[in-house]
Amino acid sequence: MADTPVDDQLWQDFHDVVNMTSRELHDWLRTQNSTMTTEELPDQAGNPLTHGVLRVLAKRRTDLDAEDLAVMEQVVATVRALRGEDPDPEAGDDDWRHGLMDLGHDPLKPTG
Repeated sequence: MADTPVDDQLWQDFHDVVNMTSRELHDWLRTQNSTMTTEELPDQAGNPLTHGVLRVLAKRRTDLDAEDLAVMEQVVATVRALRGEDPDPEAGDDDWRHGLMDLGHDPLKPTG
């Protein structure tokens, strides 16, 4: 494996909690159900952390920079704080689910 600024554990943790593809996340941001209101410019929908997730998903591991690593660490910490270490799929309330989906994590999507 090539030298990369992201260690194996962070890479794995990020991809464990971000269970939506970049396409699914883009589509989610364009819906009325997103925590953000539907934007006239859908590519600008979402918050800065959401855009960070999309940026990480669009890059190869070897192209990640320090800003991307910070995004990955923040997303992992936030999702785990809201879900726990080994979450089973669960519904929760809409605001909770939508907030997680803004980070690329759909709590109703089966793991594995």
